[in-house]
Amino acid sequence: MDAREEAARGLTDIETFLYREAHLHAAHQRVADFVSREPGLTPAQRTHIERWYLDEQTYVARMVTDHIADSISAVHAQHRVRLGRWLRGTMAAMTLITFVMAALCVVIVATVS
Repeated sequence: MDAREEAARGLTDIETFLYREAHLHAAHQRVADFVSREPGLTPAQRTHIERWYLDEQTYVARMVTDHIADSISAVHAQHRVRLGRWLRGTMAAMTLITFVMAALCVVIVATVS
């Protein structure tokens, strides 16, 4: 893996981390607001609800991030296949054009001489 690929991988890892942290921060705010509005909860119950909700949101964030990464990988693979086909077609067309031009040059030189 060269430096460019490592840098791209590092940026992807940073984006993933930042997405998850932002999601968890928002989840923490939501659950804190929820438990603060419930007057009958003990501190232990509040902590238990917060922990459970944050664990669930961590799982959701991981699933969403993995789904996005899988989707991007699939699109990237499809793009590589299409690009490979296009390049092979272009190479075949250029080869054919080169042979036709060479044959045409031979015919012209043969008729002129």
